[in-house]
Amino acid sequence: MTRKTKTQAAPTFTAPAIPPADVLGRLAALKTAATPALKQQWREFFGTEPPPYNRRFLESRLGYRIQELAYGGLKPDTLARLEALGEQLDGGKVTVRRMRGDDKPIAGTQLIREYQGVEHVVTVTRAGYEYAGQPYQSLSAIARAITGTRWNGRVFFGLRPSRSAA
Repeated sequence: MTRKTKTQAAPTFTAPAIPPADVLGRLAALKTAATPALKQQWREFFGTEPPPYNRRFLESRLGYRIQELAYGGLKPDTLARLEALGEQLDGGKVTVRRMRGDDKPIAGTQLIREYQGVEHVVTVTRAGYEYAGQPYQSLSAIARAITGTRWNGRVFFGLRPSRSAA
């Protein structure tokens, strides 16, 4: 004799509804919540384990999710439009889509940094950077030429905060 077993569908995740009146308080509480509490909120709002990213990422993404649950997410036509724009840029290739974009400033931008009482001006070009009439491939190379030591060029020129400033 064979038994028939019912196949049960995996339960679907349902995020809790958040009243719009609670949004501001919840957003403010993210800044003071302990990291384990943020991870627990992630589980509650997303139904998955939190990613191993830093606290600032968790706060940012949870803040968006709280607002999304209270006010609603993007409209389907907005999502479709964003998807279409993305496919125009990357031809629908997932590997290209996941690559980090170029975060170099626009060509012609001048970066000015005072170091030991001397003002140093770097011009962003299409091919890289120009400093003191010489072409350079990276800001780090320019920072090394100025200081004589290794530097993260983006930090040296103030394009990215140093870890100690965060």
